[in-house]
Amino acid sequence: MKNTTESTSRRRFLRRSGVMMALPLMESLLPRSMAAEAVRRPVKRIVVLSNNYGFYPQAFFPAKTGADYEMPETLKALEPHRKDFNVYSNLDHGNTGGHQGVPVFLSGVQTHLAGHYPEGNISLDQKAAEFVGSATRYPSLTLQVNEANLISITRTGVQVPSLDLGAAYRAMFVDQDARDKAATRERFARHGSILDVVLDEAKSVDRQLGKRDQQKFAEYLEAVRGLEQKIVRQEPWVDRPKPAPGMPQPPQGRGTEQDLKAMMELIALAIQTDSTRIFTLASGFTNGDFGLSGGYHGFSHHGQRDFEVGALKKIEGHQMSMMAHLIDLLKAQSDPINGGTLFDHTMILHGCGMATGEHSNKNMPLILAGGGFKFGEHKGFPVDKDTRVPAANLLLSMLQNFGLEIVRFGTSTGTLTGLELA
Repeated sequence: MKNTTESTSRRRFLRRSGVMMALPLMESLLPRSMAAEAVRRPVKRIVVLSNNYGFYPQAFFPAKTGADYEMPETLKALEPHRKDFNVYSNLDHGNTGGHQGVPVFLSGVQTHLAGHYPEGNISLDQKAAEFVGSATRYPSLTLQVNEANLISITRTGVQVPSLDLGAAYRAMFVDQDARDKAATRERFARHGSILDVVLDEAKSVDRQLGKRDQQKFAEYLEAVRGLEQKIVRQEPWVDRPKPAPGMPQPPQGRGTEQDLKAMMELIALAIQTDSTRIFTLASGFTNGDFGLSGGYHGFSHHGQRDFEVGALKKIEGHQMSMMAHLIDLLKAQSDPINGGTLFDHTMILHGCGMATGEHSNKNMPLILAGGGFKFGEHKGFPVDKDTRVPAANLLLSMLQNFGLEIVRFGTSTGTLTGLELA
């Protein structure tokens, strides 16, 4: 009888003339352990789409709540999927500060207050990435198209660097050459050696500290051990071939319209190949896109002027059409791990921590689509300050649906009422 691991390996990779290529994720090639795990707990994905200036509210929020609302102008492209998403109004983090709200989007915790929270200002994607660990090549991917991605924050408060279209393609589908792989292994070994020294020195330092400092030092060491475990888990991926994408690297710099579409297609491919299960993507605007002259920031300070408002509607309407394109792509692909389609097990959150470009942080524009919840409505929440619902309650619900057994995240006070499991 053949060794199961060897047999699976031979079936998952194509080898010819010394060249080895990984196959896309397919049901018949799944390891038994992964298939069994999916039976116990479905494999979920999270995609967060954002911009840095919010949305023009009059064209984003429906006029009435419930299921029979009229689709607003900015959301028109999502009409075919209206039963697969909710629009939310009057959810926010209770913060002020205009642009400072952008990096707060996925936690609700302002940077200067992070020390008052058990997990600091870690963002939803990075919290989920810790949960996934090394199950995929990348615990998460932070992406950008013509705009800086500011929303992915680690547990230590560090902003995660983002990848543009070309770098994202290479990270997902282009294998390192022998020299780069050797450099990666050396980096892992060097980090491991440094951690060994740190942990050895810690034993002598700990004995010299008072009780209060010992607690702080223990927390520091826990973070060091976490990094050590992360290195150990990620190292085996260095020598595993990346999947074949079935498409060449897309050209970059053709304008937001084409670049953003190509990025959505890369995200769908990454989900299909199980390269990662967690994404954040910030998209922007380049002067000349959509036949418009100017800048996104300038347009966002519209003062209700027709040209600026029209520009925002074009930019933001296109962002929504690309969300619809991603939904189409995921609905068209079967899910070899869970059954159904990839969309059935993917949550897509679209929004921004700054509600509008006029520096308001109230009533964040939020849409949640995908599988796992009952959708199809515009959900309105209380406007009154005393009964206002934190947007972080939505984030907590998402993390629980993803599989985390937690009762609080960021500034949440509980899960979001009215968001029922499917």
